[in-house]
Amino acid sequence: MKIDSTNIDIIRELKQGKKSFKKIADKLAITENTVRARVNKLQEEDILEICGLVDPAKLPGHRVVIIGIKLSEMNLVEKGEEISKLKGVISVSVVTGRFDLLVFVLFKKGFGLLEFYTEEIAQIHGIRSVETFVVYKSYNLKVPYIL
Repeated sequence: MKIDSTNIDIIRELKQGKKSFKKIADKLAITENTVRARVNKLQEEDILEICGLVDPAKLPGHRVVIIGIKLSEMNLVEKGEEISKLKGVISVSVVTGRFDLLVFVLFKKGFGLLEFYTEEIAQIHGIRSVETFVVYKSYNLKVPYIL
């Protein structure tokens, strides 16, 4: 699918996920059916997902942690996909720099760093080392509630 300026404008308007297609159409001077058809196409092609996001800092007992992972092998994509399926994982990115992967993880009371490492990460073979970055304060961080 070609992403044109209208698609980008629609996506930008959907930042407020509950905004009606009619309001978006009026603002962009296009028809409501055009908005609906484009949003459906963007969703079908996994370009756009409309979901509720939460600020983890405002949820009692919740925290986001970023984990840098170095692998012992260069199967970055395979390991990234495998880690992305673990409990609490918000996202996994293959990156440049001193780590191979950066993993964003959501924790709550009863499922913290110890449980993540001993029950989840321990299942993954080929991890050489990990470094944990606890997020104490963030700005504009909203995540899907996946726990």
